[in-house]
Amino acid sequence: MGKIVYLMGKSSTGKDTIFKGLQRGVAPALKTIVPYTTRPIREGEKNGREYFFSDEETFQRLKQEDRIIEDRIYHTCHGPWRYFTVDDGQIELDSNNYIMIGTLEAYRNIREYFGRGKVLPIMIDLEDGERLQRALDREKRQQFPRFEEMCRRFLADSEDFSEEKLREAGITRRFYNDDLESCLLEIRKYIEDWIE
Repeated sequence: MGKIVYLMGKSSTGKDTIFKGLQRGVAPALKTIVPYTTRPIREGEKNGREYFFSDEETFQRLKQEDRIIEDRIYHTCHGPWRYFTVDDGQIELDSNNYIMIGTLEAYRNIREYFGRGKVLPIMIDLEDGERLQRALDREKRQQFPRFEEMCRRFLADSEDFSEEKLREAGITRRFYNDDLESCLLEIRKYIEDWIE
């Protein structure tokens, strides 16, 4: 039976970089599950790779069809943005292992949907000052930087990933991404030990 590795952490902890590194180096192979979002596509992103970029009408149709596994809405400085996972045929736990990336709230909903023993949480952590600098550097590279949204996200993470919520979700292990290669090695071993 397949399992889902669920990668999460506050913004700018390096989740996307770790996600890509794990895709290249974890055996047995982990298939990806591409989530959906209604937020605008960022420079360098590709539809169907990081996300399926969608709209509110499509979300509502999928919800009516009872195909939404989990969803979240964020009231951003640029309007409401949804993030959601869809039962669209990507997930076949009878024959595959998967890797996903998302939030603590989404992890809890995915675990509820598929079962506790099927989902492994990988919590990426980093010192707040370093996270803020990384976020600022990334935003400066955008054609149209959204600094207000960057700040909103940074502040929201304190609540979304509070120590109390982490305890409630049963998150006991954290991986500190202050050195990417060491962090990747540690996570790879942790995943391989769990999947075997």
